Amino acid sequence: MSGGPGGSDAERAARRDEAVRAAVEQGLLGADAPIVGLLDVAGIRESAAALRAAFEAVTAPGTPVLHAFAVKATPLVPVLRLLHEEGIGAEVASPGELALARAAGVPPERTVLDSPAKTPGELREALALGIAVNADNPQELERLDGLMAEGASCSTSRSPLGIRVNPQVGGGSIEALSTATATSKFGVALRDEGAREWVVRAYLDRPWLTRLHAHTGSQGIPLALMTEGVAETYALAEEINERAGRRQVDTLDIGGGLPVNFASDETTPTYAEYARVLREAVPGLFDGRYGLVTEFGRSLLAKHGTVVARVEYAKSAGGRPVAVTHAGVQVATRTVYAPGAWPLRIAVYDGKGRPKEGPAVVQDVAGPACFAGDLLATGRALPLLEQGDYAAALDTGAYYFAHHYAYNSLARPWVYGFGADGSGGVAFATVREAQSVAEIVSEAGGAHADALTSPSGS
Repeated sequence: MSGGPGGSDAERAARRDEAVRAAVEQGLLGADAPIVGLLDVAGIRESAAALRAAFEAVTAPGTPVLHAFAVKATPLVPVLRLLHEEGIGAEVASPGELALARAAGVPPERTVLDSPAKTPGELREALALGIAVNADNPQELERLDGLMAEGASCSTSRSPLGIRVNPQVGGGSIEALSTATATSKFGVALRDEGAREWVVRAYLDRPWLTRLHAHTGSQGIPLALMTEGVAETYALAEEINERAGRRQVDTLDIGGGLPVNFASDETTPTYAEYARVLREAVPGLFDGRYGLVTEFGRSLLAKHGTVVARVEYAKSAGGRPVAVTHAGVQVATRTVYAPGAWPLRIAVYDGKGRPKEGPAVVQDVAGPACFAGDLLATGRALPLLEQGDYAAALDTGAYYFAHHYAYNSLARPWVYGFGADGSGGVAFATVREAQSVAEIVSEAGGAHADALTSPSGS
């Protein structure tokens, strides 16, 4: 399967249409396989290249730059391997995510550990492997102090170490994803009384602290606010280095969080735009004195994934058509529970997987779960979905089919990557197999069926 160059937004949409048709023709979608996730390999490669090029264009020659993919966005080993081959590392936030990155072959020196709740064991493992760690709070820093003093494996660690700060510059349009508010749970709140001086002193007392980390952006955060957060972090690094009398902080981890346009196929904002805005606002960040780390997730994958589901039944309620599909809360949890913040575009395909045309009809697109709110789209004007058609939830390459919600014990769907087959067709590769009913039973304690009814459990 060839990844090839990604091309334009329009070309990406055309590849998606071809992939849906081919999935139906090849039997990957149908009555016995009513839901799949599709990943555009060429598009992923294009995004990775665009990210690298955007920062290469604004940094001084020779500046060390690590782009670390936020594994939480799409925690699938083949995706992480693909990104690794495209020069992208891994930002992990749990033992599971670290294990996925290692299984994908991402080396420790291209891995960053961020989590607000790291255990002593997690910290010890990261130090032993040489993985970069950003301490979230004073208590975690105390743990690092102890680990650095306790033995050779930690005290001689190659891990770059730093502190995560919260510049408290404000929130965006989605409160739950705003990481730089006055009361955010992440990092050391810089504007709290005494906090800034505590951070500076922490660095002056610990020569092994050489990084500074902040993550201001996420979906709903405007570029201006993201830039303000980076500028505040840069200013703090300059202050630390001035008071230290040397370049102690040598790398700034500016996080990720570039928002995604879910309203159309257009990619906006772009990495190039963000990099230019940053250079204009914080020129000293790019003059070669600081290495850079980024942690983008959603913006790398969202546009390159599609969840496609068969319409099992088409009905009507209160005069409104309702298409009952196999994609709902189990794959689109955020959209179902917070549709105002996470609306998804829906594309309509006929029973052969071809884009469906026809007059727009206001209708609901429902999922399979047993509660009334399980809706992918409400009152949406689309070509009429009929039994045997397919509804595709677009821009779902990040945080959708990768993070399954086991409502009604619905199975995790197949995920396939697609690309050109070399002869004008579409080839598919299995990224993750569908969850079997036997696996559902096993995860639900099937091996312990008598645990609560046997004499010892009664």
